[in-house]
Amino acid sequence: MNNKIELIDQLFKHIKIDCSKCFGFCCVALYFSKLDGFPADKVAGCPCKHLQSDFGCDIHSELRNKGLKGCTSYDCFGAGQKIAQITYRGKSWISSPKLAKQMYEAFLVMRQLHEMLWYLTEAVTLENIVSIKESLQSMIEEIKQMTLLKPEAILEIDIESHRTQVNILLKEAYKLNRQDKKSIQKTSFEKMLIGKDLRKVNLKEADLSGAMMIAANLKECDLSGALLIGVDMRDADIRGANLSKSIFLTQTQINTAKGNQFTKLPSRLDRPSYWEK
Repeated sequence: MNNKIELIDQLFKHIKIDCSKCFGFCCVALYFSKLDGFPADKVAGCPCKHLQSDFGCDIHSELRNKGLKGCTSYDCFGAGQKIAQITYRGKSWISSPKLAKQMYEAFLVMRQLHEMLWYLTEAVTLENIVSIKESLQSMIEEIKQMTLLKPEAILEIDIESHRTQVNILLKEAYKLNRQDKKSIQKTSFEKMLIGKDLRKVNLKEADLSGAMMIAANLKECDLSGALLIGVDMRDADIRGANLSKSIFLTQTQINTAKGNQFTKLPSRLDRPSYWEK
């Protein structure tokens, strides 16, 4: 079992964030709104006032205490280091200011490519997906090759077209992975679940995709097999919940939720240091 977990974790290695190899793209390329938990309002392409010359953050250790959830929740799926180290071969927007705008735009595209790679990589690890495994692997390879293109070519990629193809494969992977093929839980779930107490609801294998679960009470719920792609989990209470086998769960979703040491997570995801011990 441990060997299987190690193999799966290895698959995700290059699509996990590594800020030490990035040039602070998320602190420059993104639009910030104070209302969304960022230090201040800023336009895309303007460095955050807390970004240092070495691309570190001068208040990094204080972000959570200052209520800057926008900063602590963001995850680029490893796109930052790919742009910094592979696409531009170690050139930064500071050392190459004429390329800065192009770098920011390429980073935004790369993040979307890496997000698709994250979901596809997870889909390959699911059970009972033999019938589409070749298609999944083919799509992964195709997108991997896109991430290695030159900046100009990256900016020409039709993201929406590829996202549509990826979504078809992901939906099929979820259906094939379901143990109960006869029943589809989705019929009993609405999308607006903000603040709802779901502790007594059977959420195993439920299709919750795209649901608004802000501040929902999921304490000690079992979400094994539940489809969580696109779910807004900001401030959702997942203390003691079992998400170890949830489908298409991301680090950003975990970072925005309220968990503790008893929350069960997939091995590929990191437990936030600011969660309850």
